[in-house]
Amino acid sequence: MTLFTIIVLCLIAGLAMPAGALLARIESIKPLWLEQELRHSLLAFGGGALLSAVALVLVPDSLPHLSSGAAALLLLSGGLAFMALDWFLAKHQTPAGQLAAMLSDFIPEAMALGAAFALHRPSGFLLAGLIALQNLPEGFNAFRELANGSRLKPGRIILYFSLMALLGPVAGVIGFYWLAQQATLLAGIMLLASGGILYSVFQDIAPQVPLQKHWAPPMGAVLGFMFGMLGYMLSQH
Repeated sequence: MTLFTIIVLCLIAGLAMPAGALLARIESIKPLWLEQELRHSLLAFGGGALLSAVALVLVPDSLPHLSSGAAALLLLSGGLAFMALDWFLAKHQTPAGQLAAMLSDFIPEAMALGAAFALHRPSGFLLAGLIALQNLPEGFNAFRELANGSRLKPGRIILYFSLMALLGPVAGVIGFYWLAQQATLLAGIMLLASGGILYSVFQDIAPQVPLQKHWAPPMGAVLGFMFGMLGYMLSQH
């Protein structure tokens, strides 16, 4: 029954991606200001959901299994990895930044969800809800990005998003059967994802960092969070 629950929750969370794409397929909303308000509101909503996943689940569940130095290095490495991906996509003018970010946080979080149920942690249902809440606006933004910057037809993009939702149950089952017994490895994966999420929020979502092809400012957010995390860990000893 627990395995079935994990599969269903991960699938529902993943299907929020094509649901967001279907919402984005609405070409125009009248009046025009309302369309702009909706798009910016969804961006902000997704950023809030991502930050809450980091602050409420991913980082707190990771810290007890790692040293201060390892935790800081992993968080920073996640941010640097997303920065490198961002730079690569910008250099090659590939309209898939939001898509890459969406998958890069969805899969580790689904793994963490599976492990949470294996360890009977109450954070499993919370994480499932947070994943769905963030996948909806991310699917919306990724669809708009691909529809405007590639030759893919809208229906094909939605089909691809629906197929990608199946990765959630696979990752959840991996977390349930394997990563639950590998606490340190799971903690490392969650912190890498957290660093990447922080980078994505401040590079692609937060309106305070609207610069194009500038990667240093969002890394400042990752560094700031890292030092705050270090201070928290050191204060616990």
